[in-house]
This record gives sequence, C-alpha cells and structure tokens, in this order.
Amino acid sequence: MLELKPTELEKVVLVGVIFPKQDKNLVFDHLEELKLLCRTAGGEVVKIFIQDLKQPNPAYLIGKGKAEEIAQFVQENNISAVIFDDELTPTQIRNLENLTKCKVLDRAAVILDIFASHARTREAKTQVELAQYEYFLPRLTRQWTHLSKQFGGIGTKGPGETQIETDRRIIKRKIATLQNKLKEIDTQRNTQRKQRDKFFKVVLAGYTNAGKSTLLNLLTDANVLVEDKLFATLDSTTRLVRTKNGFEFLLSDTVGFIRKLPHNLIASFRSTLYEIIYSDLILHVVDASHPARDEQIQVVEETLKEIQADKIKSLIVFNKIDLIKDKNELDLLSLKYPQSVFISAERGININALISRIEEIIEQDYLYQEILLYPDEIEKLSVIQKFADNIESEFENEKIKVKFRAKKEDYSRLIKILQSEINTKSLDLEANHNLY
Repeated sequence: MLELKPTELEKVVLVGVIFPKQDKNLVFDHLEELKLLCRTAGGEVVKIFIQDLKQPNPAYLIGKGKAEEIAQFVQENNISAVIFDDELTPTQIRNLENLTKCKVLDRAAVILDIFASHARTREAKTQVELAQYEYFLPRLTRQWTHLSKQFGGIGTKGPGETQIETDRRIIKRKIATLQNKLKEIDTQRNTQRKQRDKFFKVVLAGYTNAGKSTLLNLLTDANVLVEDKLFATLDSTTRLVRTKNGFEFLLSDTVGFIRKLPHNLIASFRSTLYEIIYSDLILHVVDASHPARDEQIQVVEETLKEIQADKIKSLIVFNKIDLIKDKNELDLLSLKYPQSVFISAERGININALISRIEEIIEQDYLYQEILLYPDEIEKLSVIQKFADNIESEFENEKIKVKFRAKKEDYSRLIKILQSEINTKSLDLEANHNLY
C-alpha cells in the first residue's frame, strides 16, 4: 500500500443534500463532521454547498444548475476536490468530474483515505488495502481518469498510485490475495483469543473521537496514541488491568465508528472488530458533550448489530462530562440512561465508579468453588488451571484444598471433568460465591 502525503493542504469544497423529511440541523452536523474528516485527511474546506432536493438526480445527485454553479466556483478558486457527504454512483462521479475538471469524492472515499494514512501494522495495512480495492473496483473508470491526469492528495492514497495499468481481473486477483492474508491473520488472532479465554474480556467501543484511547491509557498506562483527530488509531490494543480489589480483566481498544462507515471497510476490519464479538463486556464510550450524541449512540448500536455483537452485555460510559456546564443536562442523561456511568478520562473524574461497575459485572459472570484433592490427584490442578483463575491451594487433613474462580460458561465443563474422577466437596455457591 503506497501512501503519498500532500506537502500542503488541498483546497476542497463540500456538498450536502437535504431531502424531504430530513432534519436540516442533522445535515449541517454531518457536514461539520465531514469538514473535520477533510481536515484530518489534509484538506482545507473553502466553501460548503447545500441544496434542497425532492429526489436525487441520477446524473449528478444534485441539480444540474447547482452542479454548474459548483463547477464555476471550482475553476475560479483553484479547487482540487469536490467532496459529497452522500454516496455517489460511478456514473455521477464521472459526470461531475467531466463538469468540474477536478476530483470528485464522497464521504466513504475520504474515510478510506484517512485509514490509509493511519494504518501502521501489517494487519491494518492489509485491511485498508482490501477495503480500498473493493471500493474502487466498481469505480475503476474514474480511477483511470484520475491517474491519467496525475491527480494526487485526498482520495488517492493506497493502491491507486501503483495500479495505473491494472484492469478488473487483476484487481479481483489482488482482492483474493488480500482476503487470504486476512484469513491467516484471523487464525493468529483466534490462537491469541484462546489463550485469553479464562480472562474476563472488556472492550472499548464507540464513536470516533469519543475518548476511548484516553480511557485505555488511564486504566492501563498503554501509551496509545491520543489525538484530537478522527481515527487517530486503527489497531486493537489489549492490556491486562488489575484493580485494587484483586479483580483482573483484559481491556481492548477498537477502531472508532462513524456515520456512513463504508460496509466493505467494516468487513475488512472484521478481525479487529471481532475483539468486540468475543468480549464479555462492551464499554460503549460516548462523548457526553457532543450535540449529536444520541445519533452517535444509535450509529454505534447499529454497527454492533451489523457485526452481531448487539447481544453482548454492554455499559454506556459518558465521557468528557467536564465539558458540560449545565448540570441539568447530566441529570437528564442519567434519567434517560439510568444504568450508565459518567466520567472524564482526561481529568480522571469518577474513574473509581467505573471500575466498581466493571467489578460488579465481572462478579456476576463468575462462580467460585473449592474442592478437595487427594495427593495422588495433584495432576488435576492442570485441568483447573485451564478453565479457571485466582487459584489458591493449601493442605487440609492430608488433602489439598483448592479454591478457584471460573467464568460461568467454563464452570460447568470444569466441574463435569472434575466430578468424573475427583472427590469434590461442593459448597453452596449462592451463599459463598465470595469465598476469598
């Protein structure tokens, strides 16, 4: 994957469309987010065009008159790219490029461009490259036009620069190769996950720029990159957290979600997002100070549903509460989301309350037991170690008393194995679930 960074900010214009029954304020908010995306990708937004439409124009998405107005502005102001917040068809892109004589992109292309810039590991680079090829395959004609004009900058990072002479057949072969690479990575990740099975797994998920990496750093001292940019980090980071009360859990960060995240990007990043699928608890981190937080919550919930992680236990964590000046706003949020936790990861506010909630949820997921082993059954300790943790042992009346804690899903399997060959002394687990 080749990445060429422009030496200076590109001058771009944004285009938004308001269709019937659409909230105008929401469209404006989407455009503000697209503006931040462009800034992250290395663009300077010179002007924003907005048009009310009853239905999309098959040729340009927007009306022809508005398209001609944009084309005139582009020529008069030396604009290098026109970026639409809505998805464009290959035909619309071709028509708009012929009219404006410059690059025409949609939100998905900008997001892919940012991912290309921020990919660091072999896994992330492979995932981004696959998503780019799948995105550009149906837009191959446009890509060739770009290359023949030697366009650069936003929307051209990645495979584009190295595929001037390619055709669809070669790109499809490349996609297959990348898919095989990701299968190998999936296999490696599955091996890592099996080694972590006996740990309680907590994963941070949420809208991009909600403060997940800041929270991860606070809880684990992981020193993950933290920037006030969208998608500052793409790779999943996992660290072991030990609390003052003796609880242990694995905490993982994941790539941030965003509106209109390209579906092929979600598919490409499946091995990273599977950290969510295999978790025991999702900490859904929300920027409490963001005016569109409710919509951001909905976007995250829809994405979790898309990757089939919506059934996993989750806890909403409202971050950045220090940026909210009106306490009544926090009171209303707590009424609307009564089981949520309110924190500031940046200032360390209410972090102990968050840890306590995690500990409560961990306890609900575990069962505690103690058994008695005869000296000649000592090898059975390895069975316990495979399924359980927090293992303690001591001699008692010429026998070995073993105390342990196991996740509910592993507990029944473990006890079945032990009871088949071992003299067990079962305790009342409901009354003694906190034995030590």
